[in-house]
Amino acid sequence: MAAPAFEPGRQSELLVKLNRLIERCLRNSKCIDTESLCVVAGEKVWQIRVDLHLLNHDGNIIDAASIAGIVALCHFRRPDVSVQGEEITVYTPEERDPVPLSIHHMPICVSFAFFQQGTYLLVDPSEREEQVMDGLLVIAMNKHQEICTIQSSGGIMLLKDQVLRCSKIAAVKVAEITELIQKALENDQKVRKEGGKFGFAESIPNQKITAFKMEGAAVDTKDVEEQAEEIITKADPPSEVFTQPILHTPGTALIGEGIENAWGDLEESEREETEDEEGETDATAFEWEKVKMEDTSVTNETEKDEPIVLSDSEEEEVVILEPQAPPRKTRTQANLKQENTSKKTFNKKRKKKRVAH
Repeated sequence: MAAPAFEPGRQSELLVKLNRLIERCLRNSKCIDTESLCVVAGEKVWQIRVDLHLLNHDGNIIDAASIAGIVALCHFRRPDVSVQGEEITVYTPEERDPVPLSIHHMPICVSFAFFQQGTYLLVDPSEREEQVMDGLLVIAMNKHQEICTIQSSGGIMLLKDQVLRCSKIAAVKVAEITELIQKALENDQKVRKEGGKFGFAESIPNQKITAFKMEGAAVDTKDVEEQAEEIITKADPPSEVFTQPILHTPGTALIGEGIENAWGDLEESEREETEDEEGETDATAFEWEKVKMEDTSVTNETEKDEPIVLSDSEEEEVVILEPQAPPRKTRTQANLKQENTSKKTFNKKRKKKRVAH
């Protein structure tokens, strides 16, 4: 339900790419201390799994998913565990406070969209901008300016300077986003200690998806007609519209009503190209006529004895197109002589063998 382009029950190419990129960003960058998840060495460990649900797709899912994934890991608390000999005790939240995960750094993805073969660069593209972009570059980085993963898609060739420029922009964006995340986590921790609710937890009782609060603004519609009349009187009169199309030369066309088209007027460069093409086509047409004359001479020899049927009907002539039969191979005198000599020698050898037997 995030967007009409997504089919239910089937992952699109974008979601498959997103899964692989988030996996490289979070797991392969080793942002979580996996040794702290161990309960008993070689026997029992905690398993961490991140599920992302898209609510509304308006472009740049990759950046939003990476921020949501790392914030969920920072916000998550696992139950506390104690080990005494072979006995393992898992405490409930009422018995002991849950333990947060130990996270080394926060990798965040920053997406860059390229237009017109890399001449224009755009950070954080929307859905419409993603539809017309030529290529996409995704850089995952932490606030220490360490690149965790990088991926380019779309079949666009980038220069080294372009990638370095994107990495510098990503470093600034990642530092800003990391600061916002840390402030939100601190505020959440303070409110929870006081026994209140913060962020998404506030919207759950109100049955709202977002936690933003905005009062409805009243729209004044009293003098709408007067304002519309003023705008119409001040506006320029419409341009003249030709009732009949104007055709200067045969072969030209019109688009819309009364809009002249200059398809018949060719520029000098186009005229030269057309003259060159006409010269080439004349030469090829002359060669093709030669080949055609030879083919017709061969076919006329083969079809001399066939009767010709003439019809006296006044209806239109019907022509049935059929594939042309390949020309028959004509034997030359030299080939006939070689065949005759080879047959004579073969017959002589057979006679000699018979006499010997």
